[in-house]
Amino acid sequence: MCGITGIVSFKGNIGPESIKKMTDLLRHRGPDDEGFLAVNSGSGEVYPLIGNESKVLGRRIEGFDKPVDLFLGHRRLSIIDLSPAGHQPMSNEDGSVWIIHNGEIYNYIEIGKELERLGHRLNSRTDTEVILHAYEEWGTGCLKRFNGMWAFALVDLKKKSMFCSRDRAGVKPFYYLYDGTRFCFGSEIKALLAIENFSPEPNDGIVADYLFLGLLDHTRETFFRNICQLNPGEYLLLEDNRITVQSYWDIEPEETRVSGHDAYTERFYELLEDAIRIRLRSDVPIGTCLSGGLDSSSIVFLAHKLACRGRSIDSRMLGERQKTFSSCFEDPAYDERKYIELVIEQTAAEKNYVFPHGADLFKDLPKLIWHQEEPFGSTSIYAQWNVMRKARERGVTVLLDGQGGDELLAGYLPSFYPLLGQMIKQMALRRLIKEFDAFRRCHRDMPNRFFQGIAAAVLPGWIKPFLQKHMNDRTGWANEGFRKRYSRDFPPPRKFKEDLNNYLYHIFRSAILPGLLRYEDRNSMAFSLESRLPFLDYRLVEYIFSLPIEKKLKEGVTKVVLRDAMKGTLPDEIRNRMDKIGFGTPEGIWVKTVLKESISEIIGSKSFAERGYFNVPKVRKAFENHCAGKINISSLIWRWVNLEVWLRMFSDDRRALNERRNHGNSIE
Repeated sequence: MCGITGIVSFKGNIGPESIKKMTDLLRHRGPDDEGFLAVNSGSGEVYPLIGNESKVLGRRIEGFDKPVDLFLGHRRLSIIDLSPAGHQPMSNEDGSVWIIHNGEIYNYIEIGKELERLGHRLNSRTDTEVILHAYEEWGTGCLKRFNGMWAFALVDLKKKSMFCSRDRAGVKPFYYLYDGTRFCFGSEIKALLAIENFSPEPNDGIVADYLFLGLLDHTRETFFRNICQLNPGEYLLLEDNRITVQSYWDIEPEETRVSGHDAYTERFYELLEDAIRIRLRSDVPIGTCLSGGLDSSSIVFLAHKLACRGRSIDSRMLGERQKTFSSCFEDPAYDERKYIELVIEQTAAEKNYVFPHGADLFKDLPKLIWHQEEPFGSTSIYAQWNVMRKARERGVTVLLDGQGGDELLAGYLPSFYPLLGQMIKQMALRRLIKEFDAFRRCHRDMPNRFFQGIAAAVLPGWIKPFLQKHMNDRTGWANEGFRKRYSRDFPPPRKFKEDLNNYLYHIFRSAILPGLLRYEDRNSMAFSLESRLPFLDYRLVEYIFSLPIEKKLKEGVTKVVLRDAMKGTLPDEIRNRMDKIGFGTPEGIWVKTVLKESISEIIGSKSFAERGYFNVPKVRKAFENHCAGKINISSLIWRWVNLEVWLRMFSDDRRALNERRNHGNSIE
């Protein structure tokens, strides 16, 4: 897990100052080592600048006067092969191919053995060197052989090209700026803010998607105009001063059919266990996030089981007692210690609790927003932030987490809307009545928007905006001109024959998961942690999408195949629970109490009124109604507030931003 940066100039020689500033801003992503590479693409000459101390490197770079038009920068968090052999930028034997890499290729051992059989010689135990040789052997086709999370940039001096890629699910980020005169990239947006002659401006279209729809990271565009990101499952080629972006992976609508109920369950269990097994490959201590729900509890139990068996893992990295990290609250409505303690008791794991408090949120908010770089959707991110901080304090470097389970396995109650909606469209009334009755029994507190959600799943797309306008206008707080210009919709694609799979594909690819993965990456890397997500193993993802619908939702029950697979492993109190909270917070309560004064100050400020996004009197009225208990719009209120604080930091406060550009992450 690391931080990568790069600059390519199409207009001649470039100085080293920008790459040094860009890379320094990513120090938190890689505190263990740093390295640079300068290239004259015309002559093919390369100049590795190697050192372990930034001051030494800084002096060498400042005195560097070679003619170059390409720079690579790297910050290393050492996870696999802690020796100097893992230093980056890394090259092949003849120095014709160089790479900088962020992430982990979990099946690097198996690929490495195959490459050695084909005649390649590996000089380290790193997964990065495996990528280099895999590219030599299979070209861009190497991507389909990797099982992991990654973002890398690979320079091929013979072809005079650059090959960049992002993993299938988009766990690792890759941001870039291309303006015809230069191509710049980095693991985080803040690295690009250090580029000379670039001024960050908000992207109003993305701001609108966030305010109106709550969407994040759903397109290549970012909140910063002219800064883009590679989408999950894409690669980029830079050749002849032009870039092309292509997709190398997607989920195909194929259905798995096997004989017998148990066969589905057994195969799912095998894939999940193996996904965890290869994510336990590490040369540094490993811990696990534990919320008390089905996903994280399954990971803790299976990791414990693998460690006890000693199956192809170094159990020393888990320690004598597996370290778990949980967010808790004294309010029982938001506290899950009852379930967490069951896991702790049966696995003999070590428990580590944090207790996030709303009174501390605004104290930590500048750091949190600086690391997240873009607005985020709820205060639950603050709970995760505290968990990551605790893990670092306890000496853990790698964390396993259950992110992706809800999105893939229909863990959210709105997943029932397309399921029931399709039954209505197909006039399957007997199944509809049975499913609806089971839903009521399993979920006694039905969502307020239950019937509205089903109607939305049934009605044709053209009629929805009309009904929303005349029945429930949820954008009245917005500036009318802003709303008319930028309001748009992103309906689920019609890729699968089942409406539920289309919905799950939508939240996997654009509606929910991409934003959650950004939170995960930034919160973990803020504390120099590597977060690994077994549920996003591409083999498991493909298998889940191929399963029959009843293996995901059936008779009011979510995550059917996971619940079946963990029978006999998880305590039934956890395996059968339907009231999962996750790393949530009492956001609705906080907004009315400990955050009320700060929020009032923000929405009453001059800068908030002058943005052009809001109808301020209606915003204030809506906030008053929320505080009075007349409506519940805490997530919308948070988006208003978070956007304003983000704009102050990254758009208004240019002086402070320049200070961070010049001196690294001074907000730490």
